[in-house]
Amino acid sequence: MLRNIFLLASCLSLGLFAQDGHVQTTRTGAKPLPLPRSEDVWHFVVFGDRTSGPPEGVKVLAQAVADTNLLDPDLVMTVGDLVQGYNDRPAWMKQMQEYRDTMGALKRPWYPVPGNHDIYWRGTNPPAEEHETDYETHFGPLWYWFRHKSAAFVVLYSDEQNPAGGRRGFGPGAYNRFSDTQLKWLEETLHATREAEHVFVFLHHPRWISKSYPDANWSAVHERLKAAGNVKMVFAGHIHQMRYDGVKDGIEYVTLGATGGEFSPEIPKAGLLHHFDVVTVRKTGISLAAIPVGVVVDPRQMTPERLEDVDRLLEATHPEVLEPLSFRLDGSAEGTYRLRVHNPSRKPIAITLLGEPQDSGVQFLPDHEHATLLPQESKALEFRYSRLAGGNLDHLARASFRLERDYLGEGLRITMPPVLVPVELALADAEPDSAGLPNGRLLLDGKSGCLRIPADAADFPDGPFTVESWVYASSWKGRRPIVAKTESSEWGIYGDEGDLSFLVHGDGKYTSVEVKAALRPKVWHHLAGVWDGQELRLYCDGTLIGKKAFVTASRTRNTKPLLVGADPNRQGRPTDFFAGEIDEVRISTTARYAGESFSPERRHQSDESTFLLLHLDRDLGPVTPDSGPRASHPERVGAARCVVY
Repeated sequence: MLRNIFLLASCLSLGLFAQDGHVQTTRTGAKPLPLPRSEDVWHFVVFGDRTSGPPEGVKVLAQAVADTNLLDPDLVMTVGDLVQGYNDRPAWMKQMQEYRDTMGALKRPWYPVPGNHDIYWRGTNPPAEEHETDYETHFGPLWYWFRHKSAAFVVLYSDEQNPAGGRRGFGPGAYNRFSDTQLKWLEETLHATREAEHVFVFLHHPRWISKSYPDANWSAVHERLKAAGNVKMVFAGHIHQMRYDGVKDGIEYVTLGATGGEFSPEIPKAGLLHHFDVVTVRKTGISLAAIPVGVVVDPRQMTPERLEDVDRLLEATHPEVLEPLSFRLDGSAEGTYRLRVHNPSRKPIAITLLGEPQDSGVQFLPDHEHATLLPQESKALEFRYSRLAGGNLDHLARASFRLERDYLGEGLRITMPPVLVPVELALADAEPDSAGLPNGRLLLDGKSGCLRIPADAADFPDGPFTVESWVYASSWKGRRPIVAKTESSEWGIYGDEGDLSFLVHGDGKYTSVEVKAALRPKVWHHLAGVWDGQELRLYCDGTLIGKKAFVTASRTRNTKPLLVGADPNRQGRPTDFFAGEIDEVRISTTARYAGESFSPERRHQSDESTFLLLHLDRDLGPVTPDSGPRASHPERVGAARCVVY
């Protein structure tokens, strides 16, 4: 009797009845939703995002359904992104049916939450509401609430259209705001559910993360939830990583990872995994657990501080080499390989470094080392190495170290993905005179090949400089670095869809010279970038094609390697590979060219201003010799090799 009175009052306060007199919404014509199970002590499950991952994610979702059936909850909630979406109706309908068929295997009712993938239309002739009508027809209302036992479940819609018009999105400004219509509905709903012991709120975007959702009006939502006094938890998804933002005014904020969606890399105990949450409701309190395959994870461990620690460890993948492996022209080597590992996190880490000689012919003693690093501590490790003369010098590049790290939090040990660290090599002997050799050039496949010079060997003083080379691109399609040391710092020269650019970083920004359609495929070009302290100049085949004023006391330095035929990323790894041939790379510590034109030399010479000179006539094992005075012999990476035609 009391339940019927409560339901009648709720419906009257909202001004409507749903089709079954149970689900409350201001949306009309939507698919009716089922009545949840009703018992005294109960629990429910929450599924994360399904989208952006590979098609096999449906199999992950199916396994989650099977696992959930074993737990036998009262009901299942989602947090949006049920279908891949971003398509037109035929493709959307197929994905919708696939999701519903998979979820149809659940033994208990499930309740949808709309996400951006479910709503955004990307195709021809999009309707004004995009996929909203499709969603409501086949899944349910965009926003609604229902009562179950001592609790009320409230679903919000976080992808309403920007009032300014245009396609839906979740960028800054009005895209991140709930409409007055939905806020008014929320007020009425919270009033109607004031007698419930617990209120649980669900939406797709975790808009309380202000950094990710600028200009959001989540504070208006939170104040309403706070005033209600019985809202216990708010659940969201979208970011594909578990995150727990703590308790604010008695309300816990929980973000789920993925249940079939994309995430990378896989670190289960850092919240990057396929999982679902289980919430158990008792009069004495509410418990929460995340369930992956065979493992229970506490999502409250996923504090912003811990996630930052994990990100720092993921970024700090390569130890710093203090002393490389030095080999002779005959392939023999002996000495001490020294490297330093740093712990950038707030907690200790346990590390293991294992020498992996492969078939390089190198022996390491000891073959592995263990260490525990305190927060912000660095530790140097040493390995004696030796190699007999002879053998295939190319195999030297196969020597590496395997770095294993465990993050040691309170009551939590997170095993990071292992990292294979190639051994840094150095040619001990002076470069033999290559003047009598047949002229060669560096052949690059556009997929993995480049030359790499470590940061300490590639750092030349402030002041004017020139970078130049001959290049023959099989194609200029995409971004094609020629010589680069960039990463929000330093300098580089690039081709991109036939455009040519030369850029230098100083005074907090890049200054660049960019010339459209300067490059042709399958043609040899001589390219030169010059900075004389006052301006940047860009030459193609000896002709000045662009210039820009640039005055600074010093360029911005970094600790990234110098790459020929690729661009270093934040970890110093090569990306955006050049496809074709490169020859005669020279870096000079002077502004070598001025005026409107000059006659490029086909073979560059070394002089007192030469910092690096690569004739690229041959390889010596895993390196390509430098004919400059510093003998900064670059290491070959991937499929890079010098050839003679």
